[in-house]
Amino acid sequence: MRRLLLLLPLAGCVVIPAPSVEEDDAQVVDDDDAADDDDVVADDDDDLGSRCAIDDLGVACAHETTTLDTGWSSLSLREVHHQTPRGEAPPDGWPVAVLFQGSIFSAETFWAALNTDAFGYMNQGLVVATLLDAGYAVVTPEAHLEGFTAWDTNIPPWSTNWDTSADHAFMTAIFGAIEGGTFGDLDPDRLYASGISSGGYMTSRMALSYPGRFRALVVHSGSWATCAGAVCTVPRSLPRDHPPVLFLHGEDDDVVPPETMESYLERLHDRGLEADAVVVPGVRHAWIDGAGDRLLAHFDAHP
Repeated sequence: MRRLLLLLPLAGCVVIPAPSVEEDDAQVVDDDDAADDDDVVADDDDDLGSRCAIDDLGVACAHETTTLDTGWSSLSLREVHHQTPRGEAPPDGWPVAVLFQGSIFSAETFWAALNTDAFGYMNQGLVVATLLDAGYAVVTPEAHLEGFTAWDTNIPPWSTNWDTSADHAFMTAIFGAIEGGTFGDLDPDRLYASGISSGGYMTSRMALSYPGRFRALVVHSGSWATCAGAVCTVPRSLPRDHPPVLFLHGEDDDVVPPETMESYLERLHDRGLEADAVVVPGVRHAWIDGAGDRLLAHFDAHP
């Protein structure tokens, strides 16, 4: 039996086993593009069940890891974790959900989480399981330093000079990999994005810097692409083709105050753009319960 491991970057850096994927349902993939082949797990396709194992303790989803060379200085090598649903792809390929991690916590936490994890990461793992089971390929890129930092979107000077950022080079490489089949049989014309915290701001960046690329966005515990926590000014002029966006937020969030999200929501409404929000009482800076179903419904509504 091979077990997926979840690395929690908390005090002591404890490694905790998440629910196991049985040998009958998973195999180690020897991928020349992977940075660490020993950590890459993918299902075989003999059984059309779920890619994920879910129990009372947590969730773990089998996946592959590919390293992309972005050609950007010494930070050119970046990891992307990805998986396609079971079964045969649609004629145009699987629709794609690109999910952006929050600060410090590696994108690996999308693929394995315990129900005792902080910040609602069990709900984050269920997002991946829900999307895969519903027929969406899932792509989770790592932020700098194997995910233990944040996205460039709201960090000067790149916040206002995006084309010079390492993360822009990374996104360009990801788009190329999707179009070239690196992550499987995917449909580059059906892209969706979501993320939490720093990943929420990065999700908004998709609307600002990649017009026409994405069908719909879900911003969780975040706001406009260049905002940061309580420091947030949403521009009066937003992209005319801003994708439909759903905001998910905890009412008691003291890291990214809900008021900053509401400013973004109001600007979108002022421009006659499609936007909605779900604000959950009693939740702080964490994934809300049922986030996976919310994402799926929003994405499905914009095929």
